[in-house]
Amino acid sequence: MTNHSTEVAIVGGGMVGGALALGLAQQGFAVTVIDKQIPAPFDASAPPDVRISAISAASVELLRGLGVWESIEAMRCHPYRQLETWEWENAHVLFDASELKLPLLGYMVENSVLQYALWQALQAHSQVTLSTETLSGREASEGSQTLSFENGDTLTAQLLIGADGANSWVRQSAGIGIHAWQYDQSCMLISVECEQEAGESTWQHFTPNGPHAFLPLYDRWASLVWYDTPARIRQLQTLSMTQLEQEIARNFPPRLGRVKAVSAASFPLVRRHALQYVQPGLALVGDAAHTIHPLAGQGVNLGYRDVDALLDVLSRARSHGEAWASREVLQRYQTRRRADNFIMQSGMDLFYAGFSNDLGPLRVLRNIGLMAAERAGGLKRQALKYALGL
Repeated sequence: MTNHSTEVAIVGGGMVGGALALGLAQQGFAVTVIDKQIPAPFDASAPPDVRISAISAASVELLRGLGVWESIEAMRCHPYRQLETWEWENAHVLFDASELKLPLLGYMVENSVLQYALWQALQAHSQVTLSTETLSGREASEGSQTLSFENGDTLTAQLLIGADGANSWVRQSAGIGIHAWQYDQSCMLISVECEQEAGESTWQHFTPNGPHAFLPLYDRWASLVWYDTPARIRQLQTLSMTQLEQEIARNFPPRLGRVKAVSAASFPLVRRHALQYVQPGLALVGDAAHTIHPLAGQGVNLGYRDVDALLDVLSRARSHGEAWASREVLQRYQTRRRADNFIMQSGMDLFYAGFSNDLGPLRVLRNIGLMAAERAGGLKRQALKYALGL
């Protein structure tokens, strides 16, 4: 049995955990990242990953500051400059980057590209140790967290961070409860090849059973997002790609044109919010702390806001000689992030409740609301700035 030690142990080296690990290493912390899933190398000849993230302008700046954005651009990503949403044809809301005097709103990036860029940077950093061993236990003591592995090794850290997703092992091992419920809706992601260039506008068409969204990718590739009842999504899962194309043609707006479906994946929609983000020597980030209805594509962007806040809190505390892994210091991170995440979750729930039904009076009200939003001027710009993390 071998006993190792580190300053920060991060369980989960995905898009959020990888970014946090890299940021901490760059600020001089000794970091160990534990993740069994090693990202596959990028293959430019392969079709796009079915899992796509809409990375906001603020998230791009975080990744640029970490020194990985150039690597992402060298692989694959696609800018988007407009976001449009509507239910009735005469009730469109259009958000344009030019309204905020920005060159673009953000980028569509394949999750696998993001993960691989971060993993490469972590492998190259002298302050980072990567482990693919399987965890078996955790023990907290005064001033440290000790992790046990199935191979008999142990790792002692001053701070343990759970970045291990919605069903976080770290959160459960710490006995941190969650508020959670499952939406009466599931989601299917479909990678498609379009007849023409995908363009630089993303759109979302609301229907009583859930929205249909279009995310432009590189060349003629795009990702479609189909929200519907769990039973309907299960039925779509049984179809061949040709049959799925026929269903897309029947259900998506005509502006989509003909598409060739290449791959698809689906998942249920669950809202979760940890009752607390921190304990002495322990913190949760990203989906381990909160999951959100993906209606506005804010999941990973909220995770990057967590990363930004925790990096700031820990580096400031360390520079002032404070006990940076203490509850008192970590509580500052929770205070900065919990309310913001709750507001975004609640906003998405309001959209979900307001648009996922076929009640006549409510349909009229919500479309009047969309028309009012389009004419809201400064209020509309402020909403866009908040969503972009600016």
